[in-house]
Amino acid sequence: MTTWQVLSLGYLIVIITGTLLLLLPFASKSGESTSFINSAFTATSATCVTGLIPYDTNTHWSLFGQIVILSMIQLGGLGFMTVVTLLFRLVGKRMSLGQQKILMASTGKDRRAEMRRLFKRILWGTLLFEGVGALLLSIRFCDQFGAGKGIYYAIFHSISAFCNAGFDLMGGVFGGEKFVSLTPYATDPLVCLTIAFLILIGGLGFCVWDDLLENKFRYKKLLLHTKIVLFSTLFLLVVPTALFLLFERANPDYTQYNFWERVLVAFFSAVTPRTAGFSTVDLSVGVFSDSSYLLTLILMFIGGGSASTAGGVKITTAFVILAGIVSVFRGKRDIELGKRRIHNSVMRQALAVFVSCLIIVLTATLFLCTLERDNSAATLQAVLFESFSAMGTVGLSMGLTPTLCTVSKIVLILLMYIGRVGIVTLGLTFAERKDTAKLKKPVDDSVLIG
Repeated sequence: MTTWQVLSLGYLIVIITGTLLLLLPFASKSGESTSFINSAFTATSATCVTGLIPYDTNTHWSLFGQIVILSMIQLGGLGFMTVVTLLFRLVGKRMSLGQQKILMASTGKDRRAEMRRLFKRILWGTLLFEGVGALLLSIRFCDQFGAGKGIYYAIFHSISAFCNAGFDLMGGVFGGEKFVSLTPYATDPLVCLTIAFLILIGGLGFCVWDDLLENKFRYKKLLLHTKIVLFSTLFLLVVPTALFLLFERANPDYTQYNFWERVLVAFFSAVTPRTAGFSTVDLSVGVFSDSSYLLTLILMFIGGGSASTAGGVKITTAFVILAGIVSVFRGKRDIELGKRRIHNSVMRQALAVFVSCLIIVLTATLFLCTLERDNSAATLQAVLFESFSAMGTVGLSMGLTPTLCTVSKIVLILLMYIGRVGIVTLGLTFAERKDTAKLKKPVDDSVLIG
């Protein structure tokens, strides 16, 4: 098996195992076995750190079921091979060269020494950030739910946020209402800022962590990849926050707050679409403005950093494409950024990822619209939102998922799997091995563009 086949199969094995565990009668609070399709959907959503759910997590699943979901979130967030490496360390065994090669491919490193260093930083960083997040959240949750339940809620939401999963346990807690996400905490700085911090740290990417630590946060010595991710992340925080404030100025959910509370809500709305899935505002059709709806779709499609807990086509993909467009309009053959030049092969790969994901998500939307033509909740707006959310492993929803038929849920399962494994990994999984041709074919300049 190739490296890419192992990675693709690894996530599939985790999903199947999770599905079988969630099928057990004691995984649900009712004591009855959950249907196979809904168990598989939940397992896929957790492993692919998405957050789309057919049932409210807190009201449907028992403590056992919730722990199974949380375990899949952690495994899916860190990555299949990272957890496998941890298991090897725990039992005192050394990895083979083939296994180390797979781990290097999954973390984006090309040398074993760098990979081992990065692996340690991933584990310690995860424990640190999730621990600090749980500690901060427990201040609020222990006060509301008591010590035991508050600590459990804090740990669950800290892991879910860091892994960009979007699963929550707030359903049925406030007035018995389900699928409320974090709307009760819309103006709570402690909860919202802690969750946002965890989302951003997890979405930067493990390679960015490593580079920042290796160069002691000295900007000039950072890799170009790290600079692109940091700049783009800052841009995608500031600009969308301002736009959400502008677009939702007449929204009843916003006008009831003071200025700083509106800023907090807008900031959280800018953070969470980049594959986290938590929500503090009502996303229903007619409540969320069309402008904010479109902006959210764009953010969901872009996602976070490469080799991170986030999904989407990734920040660097979007940045390289935009830089390539600017280079074309300036009449340049190469993409130049400061004193560096990005190879054209990177541009081709970025375009392949972007266009492939866009084609897949639009095709899935077409299928869903056809399958759900008798479903009154399945408007084009809701279906498109759900498809982008699944492909970007985001988890934001307009409430459509629980109403979908079995075939439609299978379509979303495939979208979540593709979004998490990655279109490049999946493509290489099924690609035929071919040697590079020694002779190049003649160039034909007759093709016109634009």
